[in-house]
Amino acid sequence: MTSRFQLHHLFAACLLFAAWLDCDTVAAAAAPAYPARPIRLVIPFAAGGGADTLARIISPKMSEALGQTWVVDNRGGAAGNLAAEIVADAAPDGHTVFMGFSTVLTVNPSLYKLRYSVQKDFAPVTLLATAQYILVLHPSVQASGLKEFIALAKQKPGGFNYASAGVGSPLHLAAELFKKRAGINMVHIPYKGGGPAAAAVLAGEAQVIFGSVASSMPHVKAGKLKALATTGIQRSKVAPHLPTIAESGFPGFNVSSWYALLVPAKTASAIVKRLHDEAVKAVGLPDVQQAMSRQGLEVETSTPQQLAQRIQAETAVWGEVIKSAGIKAE
Repeated sequence: MTSRFQLHHLFAACLLFAAWLDCDTVAAAAAPAYPARPIRLVIPFAAGGGADTLARIISPKMSEALGQTWVVDNRGGAAGNLAAEIVADAAPDGHTVFMGFSTVLTVNPSLYKLRYSVQKDFAPVTLLATAQYILVLHPSVQASGLKEFIALAKQKPGGFNYASAGVGSPLHLAAELFKKRAGINMVHIPYKGGGPAAAAVLAGEAQVIFGSVASSMPHVKAGKLKALATTGIQRSKVAPHLPTIAESGFPGFNVSSWYALLVPAKTASAIVKRLHDEAVKAVGLPDVQQAMSRQGLEVETSTPQQLAQRIQAETAVWGEVIKSAGIKAE
């Protein structure tokens, strides 16, 4: 009797377990596979720039890791807003990813009337890389260090021109923040891109620029430019002998361009996590780090929450700089 009773319950338990397995299998089968097709990586600038270069470094690694091709889609225009709009309007299924650039995410909200909200229409995934700037002078400027240059600039208000890649560009905003912190006055000369701006300083048309570390250092070594300091919290790996502006009397001064991955808001958390984990692995690979280093990029990753906090904090900083300097989009 006991034996029959036990067998009955064992049989019932087996039926329940089989039903549970069937339900679990059905649920798993019902969930759409990710990724189910090629993933579009939208770049906010034309081919050839830093964002495009980084995209082409990591895309093969992400394609391999996820089993679907990552297609680089360059959508330059409107200071990066066109690409941001495309991603903001895309389906939140993880098949459209944004290569976010710092100014697009933290400066544009204060300069332009946007059709999208960075906070509401995007889900941060991870920071990928940062690039510091370097304060350089034309050799004709009689200053060998940062403090000496500031003292000279205070003696000659408006006596120095600084070049930038255009209104609202990182080079422009870095200089305006420095002006504000140092209490000096320099005249802004905007150019159509970082290349023409650097060429203007090399030619002596302007005397000051916050340039790319990677592109400026060869000219510094050749004696064509004079380097004073870099703009990050920590010294640049490309120019470790140079002090930072922060350690030269301006604590907290931290200006860098950075690149990050974001997806449309309401993308499933599991997809965000998958993208985050694979992207962090990708930029951790030695060959990827070497390729990024050659471009003056330093690997820096984050959690989605940390990236969201960075966007919020820098948006506030640049909003204040733009307001106090009276910067208007052209």
